[in-house]
Amino acid sequence: MTEVETRRSTARGAALLFGIAFLLVGVLGFVPGITADYDALKFAGHESGAQLFGVFTVSVLHNLVHLLFGVLGVLAARANGSSRAFLMIGGGIYVLLWVFGLAMDRDSAANFLPLDNADDWLHLGLGLAMIAAGIATTAADRARGQYPEPEKQGH
Repeated sequence: MTEVETRRSTARGAALLFGIAFLLVGVLGFVPGITADYDALKFAGHESGAQLFGVFTVSVLHNLVHLLFGVLGVLAARANGSSRAFLMIGGGIYVLLWVFGLAMDRDSAANFLPLDNADDWLHLGLGLAMIAAGIATTAADRARGQYPEPEKQGH
């Protein structure tokens, strides 16, 4: 590995931060009191009546997805390239999840996570924040000489 590849990038820090946040939200989704109506928590589907912070409808599956994204973020933070990929691809997935949430019928089987209006707008903000972090951290790393320009990669 070259010196540029081994230096810690801002993208790695951002991926770690998002990963920890996802892990925290995933765990909190299983904590009665922080998750309102915890007794109404279902494995999946729109029938789940539990709400994280009393606002965001969650299910066991929804919490597990947050935990999975958290683990991916923490693992991605181990390398510069995977950090950028996590931020950009993960952000894109969350933007697509926002579109899906707006388009589907909330009372249908398609709402298997489940999603509600608050989730939809949080997913849009989260997706855009992750993409922005991927772009901004790459620009910052390039400005500091910590990320090679495309024509210099592999040389």
